[in-house]
Amino acid sequence: MTVAPPAVRPELRSLAARQPALGLLGLLLVVPIAVALAIGAGGAGSVHVLAPIITYSLPLVVMVAFWWADWPGNRFRADVAGWADTALIAAGAIVLTAIGQTLAGHLDVNGLFDPSPGPGHVPTFPATMPLGGAAFVAMLQLTLVGEGWPFDRIRPIPAGLLAVAVSWVVAVVVYLVLVEVKPASNSGVIARTGPVPGAEFGTILVLIGAGQVLFYVSWRGWPFRTIANRAARLATAHLTVLGGGVLTFGVAHRLLGFGTTAIAAIAGCFIAAGLLFGMLFEDWFAGMRAPVERTTLLLAMVGGTAVLAVALHAATRAMHFTDITADDWVEHAALNAFATSIILHVAIGRRWPFLRPDEEVPQSN
Repeated sequence: MTVAPPAVRPELRSLAARQPALGLLGLLLVVPIAVALAIGAGGAGSVHVLAPIITYSLPLVVMVAFWWADWPGNRFRADVAGWADTALIAAGAIVLTAIGQTLAGHLDVNGLFDPSPGPGHVPTFPATMPLGGAAFVAMLQLTLVGEGWPFDRIRPIPAGLLAVAVSWVVAVVVYLVLVEVKPASNSGVIARTGPVPGAEFGTILVLIGAGQVLFYVSWRGWPFRTIANRAARLATAHLTVLGGGVLTFGVAHRLLGFGTTAIAAIAGCFIAAGLLFGMLFEDWFAGMRAPVERTTLLLAMVGGTAVLAVALHAATRAMHFTDITADDWVEHAALNAFATSIILHVAIGRRWPFLRPDEEVPQSN
């Protein structure tokens, strides 16, 4: 992926000559994995159990892909490298989800894996989602928007671990200070006071993520990379991405009256479309002049968002939901299933088995 800070993640050579065929081949792996994540535990069950675990896995995905350059998987053959990294990430995600559950109430194995744990238990959805989402957004903000600073000058392995730790510290502080939690009765979740309801906070995080994907996956850091002074560049980028997410929420929810879950579902589809064209079909439009390429990518993302939203909402007609909404499932299917599958295939699996050996820059730690 060519948007990561050069000191953090080696770049792949241009794939323009093999696009869109390479991206279409990737869909042969991405789509089945996305379907399994979206409905593997049932429609609502996948939201309750898989969505939190996947969310907590994402800071680790960023660490392995961008900071560690796919270590330790890159020590294995290409056909097992991605799977080894994925197994490591999955194990870590369960541990982190358990920590998030403990902060939300108490450690509860039934609540961790049972979609309907019953009274007295701590379900991980939605109780742990604000914290997990905040950790991921903070990790992306540090890695992409912040160009890896201040850890970009130390060795990759400790740098990645420090980035995850700092992201978690930021997430915990923000969660404890800002988020209001109103748990269901007898749920085991701790009630918390705060200026921002949990659902609104989660939606703002998804909107910030949409900005991160637009500017740093699709547009590869433009327009911020045109600012020569690093301090000014990073300050401008952070304020734009974070402020843009908050402002977009205010316009969509406060002024236009859209519901929080509906906004999050559309933003999740936008993120998935951005990763589709910015990662899976990377460099497809590379032969165009830069302004035309950026415009084409944005239009492709908007069109992809519409297609995904319509298709996923159509799929919900075959499902029965009680304690979640169709928008909750659409957000999960787009963001945690489809988007995550793209990241795993491109950034972790290194497009195995479709990438030729001479097309990837050798990776080192």
